[in-house]
Amino acid sequence: MISIHLKDGSQRRYDHEISGKDLANDISVSLGKKAVLCKVNGVVQDLSALIPDGASAEILTRESPDALEVLRHSSAHVLAKAVTELFPAAQLAVGPATEDGFFYDFAVEEPFVPEDWEKIEAAMRDIIHRDLPFERQVWTRQDALAFFRKHNEPFKVKILEDLEADTVSVYKIVDAQHGDLYDLCRGPHLPSTKFIGDAVKILKTAGAYWKGDKNEAPLQRVYGTVWPTQEELDTFFRRREEAEKRDHRKIGAELDLFHMQDLSPGAVFWHTKGWTLYRTLRNFVRGRIEADGYKEVNTPTIVDRILWEKSGHWEKFRENMFVTELEDGRTMAIKPMNCPCHVQIFNQKLVSYKDLPWRMAEFGSCHRYEPSGALHGLMRVRGFVQDDAHIFCTPQQIVSETRRFCELLRGIYHTLGFDTFFVKFSDRPAKRAGSDEVWDLAESSLMQASREAGLDFTLNSGEGAFYGPKLEFVLKDCLGRDWQCGTLQLDFVLPERLGATYIQEDGSKAHPVMLHRAVLGSLERFIGILIEHYAGKFPTWLAPVQVVVATITEEANGFAEGLLQRLRQEGIRAEVDVRNEKISYKIREHSLQKIPYIFVVGKKEMAEDKVAIRQLGTEEQQVVSVSEAIHLLQQDIRQGRGNPLCTAA
Repeated sequence: MISIHLKDGSQRRYDHEISGKDLANDISVSLGKKAVLCKVNGVVQDLSALIPDGASAEILTRESPDALEVLRHSSAHVLAKAVTELFPAAQLAVGPATEDGFFYDFAVEEPFVPEDWEKIEAAMRDIIHRDLPFERQVWTRQDALAFFRKHNEPFKVKILEDLEADTVSVYKIVDAQHGDLYDLCRGPHLPSTKFIGDAVKILKTAGAYWKGDKNEAPLQRVYGTVWPTQEELDTFFRRREEAEKRDHRKIGAELDLFHMQDLSPGAVFWHTKGWTLYRTLRNFVRGRIEADGYKEVNTPTIVDRILWEKSGHWEKFRENMFVTELEDGRTMAIKPMNCPCHVQIFNQKLVSYKDLPWRMAEFGSCHRYEPSGALHGLMRVRGFVQDDAHIFCTPQQIVSETRRFCELLRGIYHTLGFDTFFVKFSDRPAKRAGSDEVWDLAESSLMQASREAGLDFTLNSGEGAFYGPKLEFVLKDCLGRDWQCGTLQLDFVLPERLGATYIQEDGSKAHPVMLHRAVLGSLERFIGILIEHYAGKFPTWLAPVQVVVATITEEANGFAEGLLQRLRQEGIRAEVDVRNEKISYKIREHSLQKIPYIFVVGKKEMAEDKVAIRQLGTEEQQVVSVSEAIHLLQQDIRQGRGNPLCTAA
């Protein structure tokens, strides 16, 4: 007898194993018609897969949140079929789902042109309307190699040659009329192409390389998006249009914050206003962490490879490190992260259990080699600063320190205008240091600490750091986009490899636990996120220029200059505009520069020691005394949090 537990708490029994499709039909005829996937013990699988005895099962329709990634993955396979029908010589590389859609990489004789997009999209719609089944097959690795060699699919052959498994999963789109499509894939997939629906769109094409390596074969990447409904697709395009308006590179140039150029690819040239924004953000975080018991340090940028070999970074991270040779033959590396250097500081004194936890922080300048094609404004750079810290603690302090960090992170995010975030638990990767026993302990310790800190998290399998599991804190901006920023990593490995010890209560030595943590991550990237979140309309406390004193007439210039000095003495970031221009022109220009406040002064204001206040985003103007104007501005700054001024749908 087979017993299956349903989401609603009910239980069903059968005298033999059944598939998700059978279960859906047994629950109701209407559900059987709408079912696309089955979630078994928390894992999404094909409807055709059998459900084991005692399992928890949930039937998913195409509108289910858990079905969205599969909807997009299945669309990538339909894209592959559409392209191979239109361009028979095209060779298939890879085609995953993405955050907002999907893509597929192809080797083709000629690059795709915009006119091809419409043809590909039309072919996809035709395949969708044909209602072609997805069929999973299990082949031996050798049979798969023979098949894809015969059908001239060299990239599938390369994938298979790198696999160690004896069998592989192959998905077939069954099409007796136009020919079947076979593709290597773990799945799962929708039952047939019709369940993809009509809310599908080709977005663009771009050049790519096999495995992202410019030394490998050049490919053509076709990007698409798909949504359960047309309404959601329309919303996506509205948000996409708004995101283009908010592009931090565009706003950064308009507001004179920074620029980037090929003289130093992947590095930022900060202008005065941008550097003011940078320092304000850094000092805000510095103040918060100092109040939370962190001690700030600073460590060298270039360190002998010996340290990186001991830490394991040389083996696991060497391809991303910038390296230089000295005259004496020593090999030095620019640090890609701060943790090994922090252990060196810890090791300089005899540490007692009474000294723990030791919270060591650094705004450390790091450099990592990122491929040129991956660089993207402030979001993906080669030179960056982390709001990095490492907590050296005892095993008994893991829970309390995790809880404490989560409270710190929530407070900082709230002040910066982000109240919504979710957490991913990333466990052991394939490429890692340390024994399985150490990883078992690290994962169970961090899991327990996360639960006791009140975190709801999802499993992000295989994405941990090479030395330990981690929590990833993912923000949602005002457009609903996800940004992975904060991290907390639990590490038993590095302290042991680098000889870090403390004296326990009984006098014996032990290796401390090392918690690697960051709230913002890269300051450069986080500023890019802030620019797009606020569309450059920063809250007053964060704005590079908080107020401009603008004159109506030349006679008020002296009054304006005196007011400027008074504002600056109060610690307010102020500028003055005494140009011989109309006040309407000045107001418009400073509004476009997204200055939070404009203090307008003329002869009347000068005579009465008053200013006319114009606040960004409002047409109203209020006339108050200079003292009251400064008080209102200071009050706004002290609030420490502003309205994101979101205008997007």
